[in-house]
Amino acid sequence: MESIKTQNRLKTTLSVLLMVFLAILVMVPFYFMIVSSFKDVSVIFANGINVNIDFSKMNFDNYKSLWTNQNGIYWSWYKNSLVITVVETVLVLVFTSMVGYGLAQYDFKGRKFIFALVLVMMMVPPSILLLPLYKLVTQLGLMDSYAGVILPYVVPASSIFFFRQFCMGLSREFAESARIDGCGEFRIFWQIYVPLMKPAFGAMTILTTMNAWNDFLWPLVVMKSTENFVIPAGLMSAMTPYGNNYKLLFAGSVMSIVPILIVFVLNQKQFIEGLTVGGVKG
Repeated sequence: MESIKTQNRLKTTLSVLLMVFLAILVMVPFYFMIVSSFKDVSVIFANGINVNIDFSKMNFDNYKSLWTNQNGIYWSWYKNSLVITVVETVLVLVFTSMVGYGLAQYDFKGRKFIFALVLVMMMVPPSILLLPLYKLVTQLGLMDSYAGVILPYVVPASSIFFFRQFCMGLSREFAESARIDGCGEFRIFWQIYVPLMKPAFGAMTILTTMNAWNDFLWPLVVMKSTENFVIPAGLMSAMTPYGNNYKLLFAGSVMSIVPILIVFVLNQKQFIEGLTVGGVKG
């Protein structure tokens, strides 16, 4: 018995050490980015890559450049990313939660076929759909607009699958009792099941926000004007072959992670609970 406890403690210790090691590896690029954002470019690349903390050579000049670079165009990119991310996240949560709820809680003809289509769409690489989506957005006259970036990804198959799996574990007796009391279907969903789906909403809020905020290729294809770029595309366009705009790159990258950190902090409890519960449903 004592040997089993010793083995369990050893496994726990090794697991913790492994996680700490992996966390350090993940944090190294962030450390380099944050420290470099407070240094002049000539100091960063002096005698190789210099990531030592020397307060005498650190300042806020790189962050000041965000306001002065091309009349503060970085903040136009920031606004574009915020608008697209917020609108896309809200629409994705609303529509995919309704579809996932319907597939899980209702029995109707074609239900299995629709769910099979969802699974097939999850297997299709997004790059394959790039040309058809581009043609569709062009024909609809949505190029160089927020709608052109947002609408093609309002109902992602992965979000539908996640909500469906989560809702499979919710009892149908709540809906049956509500119908006896005279509640309509939409009222049953919004007032009864949405509160029960709070962990799923927390998890998908973080995942959807990260996907929308970090999306690079599709916004770059749709947006033609420089002032309409999102942050990833904007920072890429600001770099030249000679790498003479690193101050904008480092400071802009640090500022770009702030919204994601805020969303994660506000939803981390629901995120963990949603992934844990949703992973064992269905």
